[in-house]
Amino acid sequence: MTADPRDELVEHLPALRAFALSLTRNGALADDMVQDSLVKAWTKIHTFEPGTNMRAWLFTILRNTYYSNRRKAGREVSDTDGLLTDGLSEKPAHDGRLQMADFQRAFAKLNDEQREALILVGASGFSYEEAAEMCGVAVGTIKSRTNRGRARLAELMQLEDDDALEMTDSATLAVVSGYRSSSAS
Repeated sequence: MTADPRDELVEHLPALRAFALSLTRNGALADDMVQDSLVKAWTKIHTFEPGTNMRAWLFTILRNTYYSNRRKAGREVSDTDGLLTDGLSEKPAHDGRLQMADFQRAFAKLNDEQREALILVGASGFSYEEAAEMCGVAVGTIKSRTNRGRARLAELMQLEDDDALEMTDSATLAVVSGYRSSSAS
């Protein structure tokens, strides 16, 4: 008897919420988006092909939900003073010159496509090919978005090529530098 793929959904909740937070920069909206995505996944579980990547399938549903919601809204809520972003999480203490608050401000200034590519390839550990498939674009497009996003982050954070990145957060290090996160599966 084969296992029901719905049993695997809960394993991916933390990664889905992190991805939703990176897209929305709003905890309540991210939670709603994850919930909507899980409802869609649950009702469309018969379309999931057993043996394929459940996490990638869920990320694709979440991504499509995000862009559908953006199209419906017609406009984006501005957070120019950063109050909303600052309230999303408790900032961990990092060693060295790169502070989480600096990273969050710089990351928030990236365009949606660059942020999405960096989260998928950097923090979530998907290959360029997997990320390209989820986003419905060519592999070269994902590579370009990732490289441009990293370059823009370095510029915004005023990092030089020889600056050491002393960080305790492997996902953030993966986003900034291109090293795969050890926590990604």
